Amino acid sequence: MKRTILPALAALSALTLAAPQLPVFTDITKQAGITFKHSYGDHHLDNIVEGTGAGACFFDYDGDGYMDIYLVTGTWTKNVSSNEGRDLRGKLSNRLYHNNGDGTFTDVTEKAGVGGNGAFGSGCSAADYDNDGHIDLYVLNYNGNILYHNNGDGTFTDVSKQAGMDDKRWGLSAAWFDYNNDGYLDAFVGNYLLYDDGKFRDFYPAAGYPGPLSYSGQPNALFRNNGDGTFTDVSKEAGVYKPDGRAMSVTVADFRNIGLLDIFVADDAMENYFFENTGHGTFVEKAVDFGLAYGENGQGVSSMGPVVGDVNRDGLLDIFIPNLNYCILFQQALVNGRRTFFDRTAITGLSQALGQYAGWGAVMFDYDNDGWLDLFIAHGDAHHEYVQEASLMRNRGDGTFEDVSDRSGQYFKEKYVGRGVTWADIDNDGDIDLLVVNLNDSPKLLRNDGGNRNNWITVDAKLRFPTGQRDAIGARVTVTTGALKQIEDLMPTRGYLSQGDPRLHFGLGKAAYADLVEIRWPDGVVEKYEKVKANQFLRLVHEAKATKVKP
Repeated sequence: MKRTILPALAALSALTLAAPQLPVFTDITKQAGITFKHSYGDHHLDNIVEGTGAGACFFDYDGDGYMDIYLVTGTWTKNVSSNEGRDLRGKLSNRLYHNNGDGTFTDVTEKAGVGGNGAFGSGCSAADYDNDGHIDLYVLNYNGNILYHNNGDGTFTDVSKQAGMDDKRWGLSAAWFDYNNDGYLDAFVGNYLLYDDGKFRDFYPAAGYPGPLSYSGQPNALFRNNGDGTFTDVSKEAGVYKPDGRAMSVTVADFRNIGLLDIFVADDAMENYFFENTGHGTFVEKAVDFGLAYGENGQGVSSMGPVVGDVNRDGLLDIFIPNLNYCILFQQALVNGRRTFFDRTAITGLSQALGQYAGWGAVMFDYDNDGWLDLFIAHGDAHHEYVQEASLMRNRGDGTFEDVSDRSGQYFKEKYVGRGVTWADIDNDGDIDLLVVNLNDSPKLLRNDGGNRNNWITVDAKLRFPTGQRDAIGARVTVTTGALKQIEDLMPTRGYLSQGDPRLHFGLGKAAYADLVEIRWPDGVVEKYEKVKANQFLRLVHEAKATKVKP
């Protein structure tokens, strides 16, 4: 017996010693000075507007090189909130936190003037829409969106009405990208549904409140940037108008590797949309053709926040979508020269670990810098304040994921009603940190401790216009280290109602340098850099021009 047991124990011990030392996430919310608490504008959760929750946005509003935080909240709102919650009127607002660069943040909301004007907030995104070198802020609300112009002095001005961006539909998510290649960023806005002020009451009481199919859907909107500070809704002529959509979140990527940005819309309780970019200023909806319209077994699911990346490093972008009853990993493949997506949720091990949860926000990121994209998912009940723990799924690099939540810090032993999640390297130390928004609760700022034990490169790509520099939205960066090739598109609008760090992060493992860093700029120009030293922020700048739309 001893002869058989001892070798087995020795083998087990060797495996234990060989197991990688994984990073952990530390909750630094309080010590960082984040005192914000999300609210749905009432004391009791009783309708779909309140239950949808909110997201958050990382963006460097003052250009000091550190990612700042914008947090969105609901407010007491007539015909949404109950009379019981009237004591909350005027007491709730969005908050902007300035990153001090030392691990702490300062609330600068009042000085900046971005409190939200009393609107019921859902999502947010940020982009320099006028190419002046200052990042502007767009807030998606139940009762009218707000576009804040960054004045460059720490303050913002509400330009929603004059810009034509004060859409009264219920906006949840907005992706900024230059769809017509004129040098100005346009906005694709995902709109949810038409709430009826609580009139519909035919639902099972245990459900808490009616679901999304009890209400009419709303069309998404593509706003063309005219280059003069105004925008025009071109949804119909561009081919993205779908009157019955129920968008939960949207994102954009060059899914076909041809230099054109396509739009993916995750819809609630119905088919998703995939708008293929024709390259002529128009789009064609092809979700069914690409296998992206429905979930497992062809059913419509409650899709939430889509995240995009090449999880198996085959050079093709994949999509992961949390939903209320399951989750979906759509992996892209070429079959007889034709692009299509396959549901690989079960074969990768994700279904076994995540099928028990109601998923909302997710982040696809290389948290341990080994070169493979991992997944963080926030969970929480949709119709009740029933708490669930979050999950961290580590990419093994062999086509499967392992649940490492119980090895990744105290936060994963706690439970919340999770909603939006976003990411940034908040301390510029070479590993990616997380921000989780919880329904009717405090957010959690989670610092990555140990991810930078492996090497990394972060690419900060900018376009230089005569009027200023801005993020090179739509650029494709490829990093090659040995046989491993990583691709990322510069598109920070990912996940549920949120936006992350626009600087593209790549793990290099133990490699001291990347063999090749290649960037394809939005105008198609390709630049290559060989033997790029690890552990640095690589700033790349490209000359660009912009043309105003002719009247």
